[in-house]
Formats: sequence, C-alpha cells, structure tokens
Amino acid sequence: MPRIIDKIARRREQFAVERARQPTYDAAEQQDNNSLPSGWFYSFEFFPPATEAGLDNLLTRIDRMARRLDPFFINVTWGEKTATKSLAIASHAQKYLGLDVMLHLTAEGATREDIARALDQARASGICNILALRGDPPRGKRPWAVGDVTSSDFPRAIDLVRFIRQLHGDYFCVAVAGHPEGHSSSATPEEEIVHVKEKIDAGADMVLTQLFYDTELFLDFVRRCRAAGISCPIIPGIMPIQSYTSFVKLTEYCRISVENDVWKEIEAIKGDDEAVKEFGCQLAAKMCRRILQASRTYSELGHLDGIHFYTMNLERSVSNILVAMEAVTFVRNANNTMQPSARRVFPWRPSAIDKREQNEQVRPINWANRPKSYMIRTEDWDEFPNGRWGDSTSPAFGELSSVSHFFSFSLGSEHDQRVTLGENPTSPRDVFEVFAQYVEGRIPSIPWCETQLQPESFFIQSALVMLNRAGYLTINSQPSVNGIASTDPTFGWGGKGGLVYQKAYCECFCSPEHVQKLVALTQDSDSIQLYAVNCAGKEIREGRKPGGITALTWGVFPNREILQPTIFDPTTFLVWAEEAFSLWTTMWLTLYDYESESYALIENIRDTFFLCAIIDNDFTVKEGENTLWKKMESIL
Repeated sequence: MPRIIDKIARRREQFAVERARQPTYDAAEQQDNNSLPSGWFYSFEFFPPATEAGLDNLLTRIDRMARRLDPFFINVTWGEKTATKSLAIASHAQKYLGLDVMLHLTAEGATREDIARALDQARASGICNILALRGDPPRGKRPWAVGDVTSSDFPRAIDLVRFIRQLHGDYFCVAVAGHPEGHSSSATPEEEIVHVKEKIDAGADMVLTQLFYDTELFLDFVRRCRAAGISCPIIPGIMPIQSYTSFVKLTEYCRISVENDVWKEIEAIKGDDEAVKEFGCQLAAKMCRRILQASRTYSELGHLDGIHFYTMNLERSVSNILVAMEAVTFVRNANNTMQPSARRVFPWRPSAIDKREQNEQVRPINWANRPKSYMIRTEDWDEFPNGRWGDSTSPAFGELSSVSHFFSFSLGSEHDQRVTLGENPTSPRDVFEVFAQYVEGRIPSIPWCETQLQPESFFIQSALVMLNRAGYLTINSQPSVNGIASTDPTFGWGGKGGLVYQKAYCECFCSPEHVQKLVALTQDSDSIQLYAVNCAGKEIREGRKPGGITALTWGVFPNREILQPTIFDPTTFLVWAEEAFSLWTTMWLTLYDYESESYALIENIRDTFFLCAIIDNDFTVKEGENTLWKKMESIL
C-alpha cells in the first residue's frame, strides 16, 4: 500500500503534465473558474459498528462503495473498545477490496505500549497511513477546555506524532487534525494554527480537518495556515446533513458555525426527512465546488484538490453528492434502476497491496464475480502477471478452505440463505429459477456471484434470463465490445483517450445433454470455442483451435502497449472449476437435511452437470446480428 502523501504527490505531478500538454487558448477562455480542477480526489471515513452483524454489513457496504465510487483512500476510526475491529476493517479493505487505508490512532487512554503494539500490527498488515489524534474526552467527562491535555502517555497529538516517527521513521504517512474554527482547548484561532504548525514540524505529512458548514471560515483557515508556513496538503472534512435533529445536536455540541441562509432553508423543511437529506447533499456539493474552485482563483491557498467525507457508514448521500459533482456517473443495473459508477483503472479492481498494485495487470476472467476468493488464493505469489498471463503452470493457487469461503463471500445466516436459494427445492426448475431471478435483479447474490449482475451484462439480460430458465445456469458473462471509448460509463476503463474491446463470454453450469447442444453450436460456427469440465474432471474442448490463452478484454491507449487485463486460460479454468463445484456443497447442499429431496436434487446437479466456458472470438459482430447470445438462444 502506498503512503497517501506520496500518492497525492504522484497524482499532482501526473495531472500537471497532462495540463502542460493541453493547447492554450485566449486568456478569457483559458480558465473556467466554474469548472473543477483536474485530478481532484475524495476519501471516505468509516467507523467500526458495535455488532458482528453490523461489521458484515459494513464490509459489504465498503465493498460496494469501493466498486461504485472508487475513493482515493478511506480511513477507519479507532476506539479503545473497537481497536481490534478497526484493524480488521482496515486490513480487509486494503487486502481484499483494493483500497488504500488510513488508520486512526488516538492518544487518549493509550499507553506507549498500546500505541507501539498497534503500530506493529498495522505495519504487519501492510497499512502505512496513520491519522494521529488526541481523541475525545473519556466517556462521561466534560468536553475539552482551554489548556486541557490527556491523562495518557501522550498529552497531545504532537506527542503521538513524535512517537510514531521515533519508532518507525518515515514508514508511515502521518496525518493530523485541523480545526477550521479552532479547537475547544485552544484559547484563540491563532493558537490552533500554532498547534497545527507544531504537528507538521514534528513530522506530520498532511492535515485532515474536522467538519464545518461555513466554507469561507475554512478558506480563511487555509490562508492562515499557508501564511504560517504550512505547505502540506490540507483536506477539508465534509459531513452531509442526514437529519434536522442530528444536525442541531452536532452543531451545538461541537460549536460549529452555520450561515444564516442555511439555517433558514433547513428550518423551513425540518419536518421532511427526505427533503433535509436532499438539502444536505446540495449544500455539501456546493461547499465542495466552492473549495475546489477557490484554489484556482486564489493562489495563496495553494493546492486544494481533495475532499474527505464523513460518511457515518452511510452510502446514499455521498453517492448523490459525487454524482452532482460529476465525479461519478449513473449506469443502469440488473433490476432496471440506476446506480453510480466510477471510472475504472482495469475491468477489475486492483489490489492496494504494494507488490500487487505495482505489478498486477492481468487476471483470469473466472473469478470476476468472486474477486476476494482470487485475492486469497493468490496472496502468497511472489510475482504477479504484468502485461501478459504467461505460463499458467508456474503459479500455484492456494488451497480451498472453509476460511477462504467465509472471507470471500457470505450469503448471511442459514435462514437468509434458504430464503435466497430456496426453502425446499424439489425439481431442477426450482434451481433454474433462482439463477434467473438473480439475473433479473430480484436476488442480490448467489454463491458464485458476490454482488448484483454487472452493469455491462444488463445489455444481454433478457438473453441471460432465457438461458437460465432453459437450464444454462450462467455465473459469468460479458457482451462483445468493438472499440468503445475508454471513458464509456459502462464498458470503459483505463483513463481517457483509449479504445476498449472485449469478446463475448459465457460461463454456465448445464446438463450433459445441454453440453452436446453447445458442442453442435461450435461445429456450426468458425468463431466459437467451448471448454467444459464436470466435478469428476472429465473435460471437453471443442471449436476453433482450443487450448491456448485467449485475451477477452483489451485496450488501446496513446503512448502505451496494448493492455490485456482479462484473459481465459484453460488450465486456470480447471482450478476455478474445482472451486465452483465446491460451492454447490459448501453454500447450497448443506442447507438441507441429508435424506431430503432437496439435498438429493442439489447433489445430483453438482455431480452430473458440467461447468462450461463459451468464447466467441468474433468481437466485431454488431448488436442485433448473429451474436453469441442469439446463437445460444437458437439451441434452446
């Protein structure tokens, strides 16, 4: 995982180069102060929930927000009673969700041994970003007052910063808090600036501010910081208003200034919770725009190119704010509703682990819908495919285990699983219907697919529904794409200026009789390849020169070699097939009594069906013509 301060520096350098390459225009046209600076970024804060069920729900939400919104980093709060959960969330997010993570550490109530142990655990987990805080007063105590310090081994946050540097040198990026309106323990706003400067001089790299609702107060805080010689990144903290009551309590307790116009507007709608949330999103978006545009207008502010959102573990408000700011777009999903979608580096989400992030550029398509399982099974690799997949016989995939099944995906409690997969299925059509309902968006997940159907598969949704109800149980699919812009909200990846391509692909379970129909399909087509295997290891390979590694997704970009981030490898397919068949047992069969009709049904499907991978190498075929999906419909 990179240090956030280094990541910010690289991003600024990258976009400075891009801006330098852009043509210049008349002075009046050269700068649009209403536009946002290129390369601005945003981050999210989460806190550990109190219960295990809440923890599972939070990890699912962070995963969804990572995929849809692509934050620059996240941070995770810290508490004396939640320290273990904080580390678990941070480690999981950076290891399996591909997120750069900043972990809070608080001085209040901590000994030197506590902090040293926490730093060692964070470093062992690959975490290299820390937000060093004094922390809140002990529960039941009065708020901090002027001159107050903690009763721990670290009286102030600056002592924590010094201790981190003493033990670990420059390994950690250390962020500290800033209070635009001054901290309650500071006698004056000027004293707050002095404290921030002291923390930076002690070794802190950047400042994350506490929340505020008066943008001009924040900009004045930044001006005073710059005048005091604080040149590091200062990232404003924004908390969307969720309800009138919580807003009043928060602003009163934290003594936060609110402009009169804001009070007037929120007072007028205080009885309408939805209207308050909508106003909160509009206000936050307005504040963010003002801050980001200000640095283009007022040079004394320096760089203001980041926004930090206090999410309160909620998703909708932040999503709506980012859509309003055009940071993400809406795409249609499987149940015909709109969901936010961020621009992607690759078709799959990269890891935040250093050795993976720096080198990994290729993945097999088979784990596209179970990426955390792939991360677990490959975490011990010394090298990762860079540019091409290479020799598939050299890397060893980690063994399947109950632990990997738990961490890679959970359908919830046994009751939830039976509701999703069927209380008492008695015929194959009962099982077929589960898969069809998943494709329709009526079921959120199945054992082979951790999330809802990917937006790109919405374009072939009707064909997939038909195939599943006919007994071709699809678990992975993509339509063909022929030279779509790399910025396309559904298919795009890799940044601006490129063209992306992909071959149609379908992966499904089906009966031996249906496999023979697929074999016949390959014989009638020059472009289709079929790979199939059952749980006993019997293989079928048919079609045009089957056997080699096939690029399924590739992109052409200026000044770069052709990128091939998604491939199909017949040997790796067999590794995946073992896992895929095991899920019938571990996540479906065991829901039913051993002697029940439902048990016998799932067992029979597992033991007799084949897992098939179908590739159509003709990616130039247009929608409405003889696509793979029309060819497959013809054999139903």
